[in-house]
Amino acid sequence: MSTSLTERRKAATQLEIAHAAAELFTEVGPDATTTEAIASRAGVGLRTFYRYFRNKQDAVGPLLAVGGAQWRAGLAATEPGTELPQALRAAVAEALTPADDAAADGLRQTRGLLRAAVDDPALRAVWYRVNQESEEQLRPVLATLMGPDADPLRVRLAAAAATAAIRIALETWSEQDEADVRGPNSPAALALHCLSELLPD
Repeated sequence: MSTSLTERRKAATQLEIAHAAAELFTEVGPDATTTEAIASRAGVGLRTFYRYFRNKQDAVGPLLAVGGAQWRAGLAATEPGTELPQALRAAVAEALTPADDAAADGLRQTRGLLRAAVDDPALRAVWYRVNQESEEQLRPVLATLMGPDADPLRVRLAAAAATAAIRIALETWSEQDEADVRGPNSPAALALHCLSELLPD
């Protein structure tokens, strides 16, 4: 289904606000960040901000959800007949390995947000909500990949395990100052390790 121009503009505005909020949270912390400052940096009015978001922490939701959307799209494009663990590993590796500087900066921005969330319960709640929504959106993708005879319980468990693997990998990576976006302790490497523990071949 094609996305209308209005919907694309709405999504673009939400993402601009999300980037502005993430920058301020990382620079000065959530406590010192105001909705007015976020709106100003994003180049929108306060009314526009509140049209899309309930509060300042809620504003980063679209940014945190980008990665999940990318790797679900990768899974959906998997060759039919591919074994589930192999498909998950390939999609995760592709989604969490930055293809360019912009993608690398996006991962580093996520790290800044996760660090800020340690002392901000409302920001943590947004992170957990995004993960829960991603898990729910993953189920139909996995159901298609696993075939019409797949046990619904197995589909739900696989979606939960895969989502948890990525969440734990990103949280672990965010705690490590020396870990970069590529290499042995990168988000992709950690997520693949988590997947191997949760969904062995």
